[in-house]
Formats: sequence, C-alpha cells, structure tokens
Amino acid sequence: MSQDARTTAKPALRIIPREQHVISRKNISKAALRVLYRLNEAGYQAYLVGGAVRDLLLGGHPKDFDVATNATPDEVKKLFRNSRLIGRRFRLAHVVYGPEIIEVATFRGTGEEEGEGDRHIVDGRIVRDNVWGTIEEDAIRRDFRVNALYYDISDFSVRDYVGGMQDVEDRVLHLIGDPATRYREDPVRMLRAVRLAAKLGFRIDAAAAAPFDELGPLLADAAPARLFDESLKLFLAGHGLKSFRMLEQTGLLKFMFPATARALKRGDKALRALVEQGLANTDARVAEGKSVTPAFLFAVLLWGEVRDLAHTWITKGLEPNAAWERAAVHVIGEQCQRVAIPRRFTLTMEEIWALQPRFEQVQRKRVFRLMAHPRFRAAFDFLLLRAAESPAVKELGDWWAHAQQLPHETLAAALAGSSAGAPAESVAPAKPRKRRRRKPAGKSGNKSDHA
Repeated sequence: MSQDARTTAKPALRIIPREQHVISRKNISKAALRVLYRLNEAGYQAYLVGGAVRDLLLGGHPKDFDVATNATPDEVKKLFRNSRLIGRRFRLAHVVYGPEIIEVATFRGTGEEEGEGDRHIVDGRIVRDNVWGTIEEDAIRRDFRVNALYYDISDFSVRDYVGGMQDVEDRVLHLIGDPATRYREDPVRMLRAVRLAAKLGFRIDAAAAAPFDELGPLLADAAPARLFDESLKLFLAGHGLKSFRMLEQTGLLKFMFPATARALKRGDKALRALVEQGLANTDARVAEGKSVTPAFLFAVLLWGEVRDLAHTWITKGLEPNAAWERAAVHVIGEQCQRVAIPRRFTLTMEEIWALQPRFEQVQRKRVFRLMAHPRFRAAFDFLLLRAAESPAVKELGDWWAHAQQLPHETLAAALAGSSAGAPAESVAPAKPRKRRRRKPAGKSGNKSDHA
C-alpha cells in the first residue's frame, strides 16, 4: 500500500465487549472454533475476521470462516497436521476438517521494511504480497471497513480499528485508504464493492464509487478466469438482479459485459425484461435450494447481441443456421476476452440460442425431434423468457407449454393436419378434444362407444 493510502487510514482501536454485540459461538462453525482455540492455546493471537464477523453482526449465517493470526504459515503448518500451505501471491494455510476448510492467514504488514516476507508491485497492482505485520497493519490492509472487524476468541470481544462497526450500523461501504490507490492495487475491488452492496443491502460511499468510471477499464487487466469467478459470485449467489442493476448504475457493466451493455443501450425494453426476469428466476432458484447453471445465465446476458447480429447477417443473405452460429461464435469470443467462460458452458449457450428458431417449426417430426433434444428444457425456459419480444413469441411459448402436456398420440394427431411449411403462428394450439358420448342404441345397460 502506498504511503498516501496508509496515512488516510490510521487505526484507532475500539473494543466492543461481548455484552454489546450479537455474535455467539453457537453460530460459529466447530472447525473454526477448534482452529481459534488451538492457536490461542499455543500462545498465538487468533481472531475470526472478515465477512464471517460482518455477517454474524448482521444476523446472517456465514458459509466460510477465515482466521487471522500472528503465526506464520509455516508455524500454522506445524501446529495443524491436517493443514496445507497454498498461494503464491498470498501465502496462507488451509486447515481441513472433513468437507470444511478454515483459511488461516498471517497478519499482513504495510511495508517490506516492517516485517519479514516479500512484496512485488507492477503498475500499482500487487502481484505478490507476503509481508507479515501486526493486527493494526492487517486491519488497514483490508479492503472495506466492514471487512476489518476481528472477533477475539480470548475474551469474545470484537476489535474495530477502522470504523467498521459504525459502517455495519449505518449500512454503508467505505473503502479503507485512498480509493483510487486501492483499486489500482486490485481492480476487482470495484466488483467486490458492487457485490457486497447488493448482497448486504448497503449503499456504496460516494468516495468509494467515484473512481469507477475512470478506473473501470483496469478490469481488462484482471485475469479473465478470475472475472469468471467474480461473475458467479455476482449473479449466482442469490442476489443477481440487485448486482446487475448496481453494475449498470455504477457504470461497471460495460467493462465486464460490453455486449450486454451495448444491446441494452439500444433501448430494447423486451431485452431488459428478459435479462431481469432471467436473473430474478435464478435468484428464486437459489433461494429454494435448486441448482443453477452459469450457461443459462450467460445465454440470457448475451442474447441481445447474438440475436441482433444473427438477424443482421440473415438480412444480408447469409443462411439462417450459419448466421446464428457465426453470431454466437463472435459474441462468445469477444466476451471470453473479458470473462473466461469455460467451453462446457459456451457449448450449452450455443445450443440454447441455436434451438430458438427451431421452436417456430411445428411440423410433426420436427416437434418430436426437438422435444427429444438434451437441451430442450433449457431452450424452452429461454423461449418463455422471450415472451415480451412480441405477441407471436408469447403465443409460441404458450403453444409449446401446452404441447408438452399432451399425450404423444394426441399431439401427433393434432399435428398431422398441419402443412409442411406452415409457420408456427398459423398453427393453432393443439387443444384436447371434448369427447361426446353417443346415446345407447339398445338397452340402458349397454356400454356406449367413444368417438
């Protein structure tokens, strides 16, 4: 951290005793408590730190528990035989208890001359940082004030060096130190600000948000694989719609998803409805504990650009299947330069998009062939999201929803009379026919025949 950043974040300790905060050990994982107690009993300082403390203070239930200590990684390794050292940029220890991993980090220092270890900075970005220091230095090295709170296992108090407790109470995100300097150190901090604000329902402090437009282009220097992970945290953790809206409001969307930003800028209300409904549906599935897939989400985010490009090339005379394929390859290629979407997901995205025109083909063989496609369900769900595009698309979605409810024989009979080249909108939904009973020809006890 630069000297300017340090001087704007001088630590001033405030201790919140047990009776003045809501954190209870019963809400902390047993594995984290074992790590804390063992470090403490061995003579080291040991604190629960970061998001776990923040979420516990807000009444949440953290999934991950991180520990900060004055023990070095090698000392932690000697103390816990069930641990392993990881990381080159940030050296730390993972203590493993079955499926649970407790991350143990040594207090970070503010300068190489103040502690052992090494730091390497390129163009303002920290590429290696293993300088050990004190808890006070560690606090001002963290990103946001609400993430610099320490739960002390020795007396169950919360230690606050930078005003994080006040930010929790005010529901605001302040960056520690000079915002521009901190974002240059790690541009992904801008995305973390958006994600935390969306997750917690906090507002971003004006000073912390001010450099976004100027420094947003620095996200292009972040590893695309890392930005893929950040995208999953933004959109697949149950607060995707809020994260998306905040990315737009802060101007960061165009640096992460340029194709999405361009398509939405054209003012297509139906596209905005599709994107926001897709994100809302994903949030609902997460809340219900259902599975979600990045492929469907990215297909939603990039649909507008793919659709418009495909239509442009079709009007220029390119064969439709080739136009859709070329559009998909072009948009995915551009996006992967920013966010490295793995091939297993891009293949599914391409299939979802390619199947959309096939929903318009409601001839008998094609209908059943499409229903048998392994991506049919995802593509059909995508079709339903497109309902706002036009009345014809909505009618098409209703047709396919109804068709899936019919027995195979009934659907086949309803499709038998349609002409081979009939467009989808001219084919009426296959409604179940009402069966009319014939009057008995003989005695009342005779069984009736059904038409």
